[in-house]
Amino acid sequence: MRKLLNEELDRLTVESFKESDKTPLVIVLDNVRSLNNIGSVFRSADAYRVEKIYLCGITAQPPHKDIRKTALGATETIDWEYAEDTIDVVNKLNLQGYTTCAIEQAERSQNLYNFSPGKGQKVAVVLGNEVKGVQQDVVDACKEVIELEQYGTKHSLNISVCAGIVIYDIFYKINESL
Repeated sequence: MRKLLNEELDRLTVESFKESDKTPLVIVLDNVRSLNNIGSVFRSADAYRVEKIYLCGITAQPPHKDIRKTALGATETIDWEYAEDTIDVVNKLNLQGYTTCAIEQAERSQNLYNFSPGKGQKVAVVLGNEVKGVQQDVVDACKEVIELEQYGTKHSLNISVCAGIVIYDIFYKINESL
């Protein structure tokens, strides 16, 4: 089996990406402190044509060399916006008809595997701080709480790894026709 060359991957140009249909998925970063994690989330969002990323609280904003290092240009393709208060963003998305989902370990959370949005449903996921997670008032404001069940000794995943899993899973669930 031969690896494909970059020229064979049929990648979109930045202009084509901007004009393409987007997945009705929004990512909200709630006080994420690692610039590398932020860049990685941008890169995963680009891979699955995520509609938008909200950077909230202490979450850094492009341009920054450490975000750029892991985003590999995705800050130029993904629409993003900064908001001081995550709760304001979640409330706005709720009013716009998104199913807002905190990605968090909580009472009555549901496993990502069991989360089944309908085809074309608008979904917004909130990922939290590397140490403190999603703020409690933000969890309370979300319509759903989704958990990635884990079975080892650690009870958390790196936020960029978690984001990649969640984006991939929800992309396929709301784009069933692909």
